[in-house]
Amino acid sequence: MARHLLHIIPSLLLLLSALPQAQAASPAVERWADEFEPSSETRGFRVKELSWFEEKGKAYAGKTITAVAEDIPTHFWERDVLAKAFEEITGIKVQFDVIGEGAVVEDIFKQMSQGTHLYDIYVNDADNVGTHTRLKSVVNLTEYMRGEGKNITNPYLDLPDFLNLEFGQDYDGNQLQLPDQQFANLYWFRYDWFSRPDLREQFRAFTAKKYGAANAYDLDVPVNWAAYEDIAEFFTNTKVDGEQTYGHVDFGKKSPSLGWRFTDAWLSIAGAGDKGLPNGLPVDEWGIRVENRIPVGSSVTRGGATNGPAAVYALQTYIDWLQTYAPPAARQGTFSDNNIEAAKGHVAQQIFLYTLWLSQPEYNKGIMLGKDGLPVWRVAPTPHGKYWEEGMKAGYQDAGSWTIPLDTKGPRRAAAWLFAQFCVSKTVSVQKFLKGMTPIRKSTLHAAYIQEHKARWGGLIDFYTSTDAKLWTDSGLNVPHYPLLFRIWWDNLDKAINGQLTAQQAMDAIARGQDDLMAQMHMAQYSPKLNPEKPPAYWLNRPGAPKAPREREKPMTIPYEKIMQRWAETQAK
Repeated sequence: MARHLLHIIPSLLLLLSALPQAQAASPAVERWADEFEPSSETRGFRVKELSWFEEKGKAYAGKTITAVAEDIPTHFWERDVLAKAFEEITGIKVQFDVIGEGAVVEDIFKQMSQGTHLYDIYVNDADNVGTHTRLKSVVNLTEYMRGEGKNITNPYLDLPDFLNLEFGQDYDGNQLQLPDQQFANLYWFRYDWFSRPDLREQFRAFTAKKYGAANAYDLDVPVNWAAYEDIAEFFTNTKVDGEQTYGHVDFGKKSPSLGWRFTDAWLSIAGAGDKGLPNGLPVDEWGIRVENRIPVGSSVTRGGATNGPAAVYALQTYIDWLQTYAPPAARQGTFSDNNIEAAKGHVAQQIFLYTLWLSQPEYNKGIMLGKDGLPVWRVAPTPHGKYWEEGMKAGYQDAGSWTIPLDTKGPRRAAAWLFAQFCVSKTVSVQKFLKGMTPIRKSTLHAAYIQEHKARWGGLIDFYTSTDAKLWTDSGLNVPHYPLLFRIWWDNLDKAINGQLTAQQAMDAIARGQDDLMAQMHMAQYSPKLNPEKPPAYWLNRPGAPKAPREREKPMTIPYEKIMQRWAETQAK
């Protein structure tokens, strides 16, 4: 037997030498494969994926593309690190601008409406998907990946691995926008304070005095706005270790972010809209009624809910809490100021925290860390208002998404698509999460490194890996023209906060403004067509939104440990 093998071995060696040999990876690929560690993938996978980008980039080497995104940590890292890596690997240069979110919206609107080419590709919120669907103004990525772009679509892209692809899809499931980063708004609280026996005892005594001993309840995570309000009152009037504390923080400065504070589902969290996921139907969180994909009105008189009792309650509650329980400086702050304020150590809870801010140093040092080096804070589900019902969305989730305008064509479109895929690749996704805390992939959340260190993020990973996360969604398809309609909100909200308008007057103005604009819209498809006006009682007496006035709900809290148990038991697939 051994003699026979000796005769065969030379023939086998000759045959193997004739086979094509795998080429060694380039120095750029080797170096960046090491840089993107820790990762959800093996080094061998990273080399393969980066080598694919290198090979496909050869046809476009030397070209420059332009990209733009809003000014959050994730995009600064993409600009400073990923654009450099992409150029070294592919030879394609990326001129990547990072600007204010409002400017991004204005630029893409200008490019779509005026034909002025500003950028080859945008990270544009999927909140705009209703606009892109109706104007047919962006590349249909589903069609592109099947046709013209098939040869340059990453074989490792793995679309089912993305967390919320549906946010960027039209009514027929076509992908118009590809998620690049996302973050939810969640409830944030000082877990160390809520766990203290002395404060828990004081809070129970506070609620016993307020509601009677039989109705006293514990200092835990508030399920609804009534409990959040009680906790806000308690901490604002109780010194912790002799220091003034506040039971709430928010912001009130006139700015575009004041509008986003409300259009980012505040009315839906209050319960103004209808049941339905990812968005209420027929009435969504902007109060816009849509029938057969056609927006038909915002005002209660047209079947909308933008100025209904639940929306007015949402605004009045916001104003009352800001004036009564928040630090005085909060009223002059923007969303940037607000999201750092809680980390100063004098705020007990925050009902609406964009979780990307948890990546900021303020939340991860000093008084925000316990003796074990882990955060003293936790995140939990957003408490909901008295009009909210099971089956409704529970909160807002932002999904900044790669969006290619139709006027980006040919090689520029191809190069831009390659860069977008590079920025969402499995190779880079864990590193991107660590820099900006804006996950887009399931594989990122389940990566060994992330799971091993998940206590660092105070429950955020547990939230995202649970089925609960699907209840937090973006603005959706009901909003027919996001860039135009969002402008109406913040000026009227500012007037209400400053006492120039009542909450009802402000919401009336917003509803009327949206209806006036929608009446003038002539879009490529599903253009608005307003319902005739009817007396408010006609709509308020019907099931669903708009909803008739309701009494204050009974305050309810839930132990944080029960939330964690639920999240552990409801792991998303």
